[in-house]
Amino acid sequence: MTDSFPRRQARTRRFTLGAPRGFTVSPDGERVVFLRSRGGTDPVTCLWTLDLATGEERLVADPHVLDSGPEEDLPPEERARRERSREQAGGVVGYATDRPVTMAAFALSGQLYVTDFAAGLTPRLVDTAGGVIDPRPGPHGRHVAYVSGGALHVHDLTARTTTTVAEPDGEHVTFGLADFVAAEEMGRMRGYWWSPDGDALLVARVDDAPVRRWHIADPANPDRTPTVVAYPAAGTPNARVSLQIRSLNGGNTEVTWDADRDEYLVHAVWDAHDLLIVVQPRDQRALRVLRVDPATGATSPVHEQTDPAWVEIVPGVPAHTASGALVVVADEDGARRLVVDGEAVTPPSLQVRDVADVDDDVVLFRASEDPTSVGLWTWGPEGLVALTPDPGVHSGRLVGGTLVVARQGLDADGTTTVVHRGGSDATITSFAEPPGLQPQITLLRAGKRELRTALLLPSGHEPGTRLPVLMDPYGGPHAQRVLAARGAHLTSQWFAEQGFAVVVVDGRGTPGRGPEFERAVRGDLAGPVLDDQVDGLFAVAEQHPDLDLTRVGIRGWSFGGYLAALAVLRRPDVFHAAVAGAPVTDWALYDTHYTERYLGHPEQDPDAYARSSLIEDAARLTRPLLLVHGLADDNVVAAHTLRLSSALLAAGRPHSVLPLSGVTHMTPQEVVAENLLLLQVRFLKDALAVA
Repeated sequence: MTDSFPRRQARTRRFTLGAPRGFTVSPDGERVVFLRSRGGTDPVTCLWTLDLATGEERLVADPHVLDSGPEEDLPPEERARRERSREQAGGVVGYATDRPVTMAAFALSGQLYVTDFAAGLTPRLVDTAGGVIDPRPGPHGRHVAYVSGGALHVHDLTARTTTTVAEPDGEHVTFGLADFVAAEEMGRMRGYWWSPDGDALLVARVDDAPVRRWHIADPANPDRTPTVVAYPAAGTPNARVSLQIRSLNGGNTEVTWDADRDEYLVHAVWDAHDLLIVVQPRDQRALRVLRVDPATGATSPVHEQTDPAWVEIVPGVPAHTASGALVVVADEDGARRLVVDGEAVTPPSLQVRDVADVDDDVVLFRASEDPTSVGLWTWGPEGLVALTPDPGVHSGRLVGGTLVVARQGLDADGTTTVVHRGGSDATITSFAEPPGLQPQITLLRAGKRELRTALLLPSGHEPGTRLPVLMDPYGGPHAQRVLAARGAHLTSQWFAEQGFAVVVVDGRGTPGRGPEFERAVRGDLAGPVLDDQVDGLFAVAEQHPDLDLTRVGIRGWSFGGYLAALAVLRRPDVFHAAVAGAPVTDWALYDTHYTERYLGHPEQDPDAYARSSLIEDAARLTRPLLLVHGLADDNVVAAHTLRLSSALLAAGRPHSVLPLSGVTHMTPQEVVAENLLLLQVRFLKDALAVA
């Protein structure tokens, strides 16, 4: 290991390359399909299967062999989809199977491939016009649907013919794709669903003509035409999303619901019991499950949740048990609880994170008793069962009696994946590189709110030696940093090895501690989150006097970048330097679904936006601040940093700006990712006078 940790972390995509992921289990429980690259530095993902009868892992599709081009030639819609899903690898990054999991379809460089698991043959290239996105076989494996050119097509694998099922009827119309906010904020990455019989599809029609156009230029290459992005900023129009049922024989049925009231399409489920859709109003204070009549498109209510703040979207629901009971997740008695057939079946002490599978009448879900760990649980005829008693972060699948458990913990590097079936276990091999860095983590409960906090010290630290402090938070909704998983703390430990005591605090707004804790940021994304960073820091320093509170830096990316800049602007008495990466500086520039959930509509509650903005605080800057932003970022656009920088300049406040040409909200480029860490350390050491 001659390379530095930053270089190795960048090359391995944070040590995730080579780790198995994306699991699908066949209904008979005998086959597990998954994704994995061939090595810990190989960014090209392959498709694999595990045969549980023989224990054999088999390479099914290798892009190194199938796609001879030097690099992927992706359709723009696929590039956008990968940006929304934060996909940093290439190759087969997604696939879909038929119902019995005997075959799969996937796209490489916009070309459609299908493979038969049983035959063991090389995947077949299907002749299409190209530009293929999100291919999905029908339930019986006779057809494959895919999106190309904004149209939904269906290919008959036997007749080798392709039919266009839904074609754009306007300049800004697409069929079968998720709109921006659905993919970025709701977790819905798809825009069509097969019927259980395979004779029709539920298809989303997206018209983004009402959405304002933003232009993202590449200043380093002024000869290039700016990229035009339909970006629904807070308070501005969203795309118009509707649904149609398109049959393979040419029929078209419009799905009707009160779209003026509920403009967000959150999810859809079409199984043997029902066709269900989930919709939400603009203010997100309700979440409605509607039953769709496939013959008429008419909808009727099935389940509704309301809340005066907002209703959280939980992945994996609604779903049905084999007996037809409706499975949802709802907030009751101060907890996020699993609800089956109208009855809450989990206790208030357990915070449900998501539902992974329903196997017959058994529901597999993830939940937390303590927010630093996420365990796997089942509920079914035997009641509530904890499957993973050890601390750590777990995920899994349960199909046909076969249980896949993936675990990250503090006692081992990376992710361990074990398949349990019939009393026997099989471990799926991980090719991920070891980080060569073992975090020295102390998990704490800090302050009166018992904020979950991690403290990381340099290895070999001698008690009594004073250390400058680096706060390393995310600190906002929908993400945690303080977890009982070694991989979550690698970068923080590397900063600790540079001579810092690193403190990571998950304050109000972060998930895992229940609805009240999350909703404490309603109307103010600045005050509570910053107060909790300060409280957590002081509480840790009381227990660990080696922390030098006269030298405190803070760094972060995205919401963490916002929090870092906020800290030096509003609490210079506590924070003495900051590195703010891709910060949201003006919430009126961020998207509708995220921003309005917490701050409301800017015309109705302008004070909430003013409280949470950094722009008006520019004149208060008295501490060193480094702003970092990718100029190709289409999520938190570079205008955020540029507007704050302009305000700082107008106020005569010195600061530094590091623009990253060609870089998006992710920083997968090896040299960029490595040097970003090195430059941050140099800046923080200079600012805090660290030798």
